[in-house]
Amino acid sequence: MNKQTIKDVNLKDKKIIMRADFNVPLDDNLNITDDLRIQAALPTIKYILEQSPAKLILMSHLGRPKGQAVDKMRLTPVARKLQQVLGEDVLATSDCVGSEVADQVANAKERVVLLENLRFHKEEEGNNPDFAKQLASLADIYVNDAFGTAHRAHASTEGITKYLPAVAGFLLEKEIAYLGKAIHNPERPFVVILGGAKVSDKILLIENLLTKADTIIISGGMAYTFLKAQGQEIGKSLLEEDRIPVARELLEKAKKAGVKIALTSDFLVVDDFDNQASKRYVDDIPAGTESLDVGPKTIEQFKAILSEAKTVVWNGPLGVFEIDAYAEGTKAIAEHLATLKDTTTIIGGGDSAAAVKKFNVEAGMTHISTGGGASLELLEGKELPGIAALQDK
Repeated sequence: MNKQTIKDVNLKDKKIIMRADFNVPLDDNLNITDDLRIQAALPTIKYILEQSPAKLILMSHLGRPKGQAVDKMRLTPVARKLQQVLGEDVLATSDCVGSEVADQVANAKERVVLLENLRFHKEEEGNNPDFAKQLASLADIYVNDAFGTAHRAHASTEGITKYLPAVAGFLLEKEIAYLGKAIHNPERPFVVILGGAKVSDKILLIENLLTKADTIIISGGMAYTFLKAQGQEIGKSLLEEDRIPVARELLEKAKKAGVKIALTSDFLVVDDFDNQASKRYVDDIPAGTESLDVGPKTIEQFKAILSEAKTVVWNGPLGVFEIDAYAEGTKAIAEHLATLKDTTTIIGGGDSAAAVKKFNVEAGMTHISTGGGASLELLEGKELPGIAALQDK
């Protein structure tokens, strides 16, 4: 990575403001149900605290409050969790900008301060310069460790860098290292698994990968549009009718580029989504049925491709994995990837990360991205504003 990191600057006696991604899921009692994002930020937080800063000011968004203060989206549960994992007091401020907050930060006895939800102000997502300047006025150095929002040009990710020296935290550095290397300099064979519901979400990604990957496995809901483009019957399975020509074109481009496309070849079908008892495996989808997962032949075919790979990027599940009855394909591939010892396995955030967690194989993966949209855009070859704005080495 050619961007400066926290190791390139002197943090001693400095006030550090750090953008983290604490957008964690909460239950009805406002308890955190998954603290992966907090855990992912800890190496950077702990390193900064070891450098004896004057203060570490953390900031994040939570949920989509749309520029309003929403009580159930306050960062109080995050402050409690941070206190617990850091073993020291954390001051949660009443807001993220304004004179009262500036006073709270200045007078805080605690070394660690957590600002209130940035998105309580519409100026955050609007990348308002005055809002960014107010955030910057609290500190001497800015650290971005929120990969999950690095693809957004917001006040706390891009605007603030105009007013402070700006460097990357360890998580951001790690994400760029793994995803960047996969795209620009992968060990081969390089295999990409693309699943999920929509072809339209992945068109740019497939186009970028046609010059990079050796094999692209296309599965999940998006596979049916490709199968339809080849003239196959797909019954009531998920289809983006208007994307059939695009799917056809992508298959043609892949052939010209010498990139192998592997599609689902047998299917788990049901008569109706809610009728789990009607599920059965077929080689051809009968009219009137819906396919919700891949079949055993497809699983074996995909496993064989993956066993040969040296780099794998996985983005999107193979079936409706949230429902156990339709999760077998996603589970089998997740478990298989976890057994590949000489392969770099990169999980592209979002549903793929959720699947790996559900099937308890996180430890077997080389890298699990913390950003769904951000990892997708990086893999599409786009420049992410939150990274581009940081200081070059």
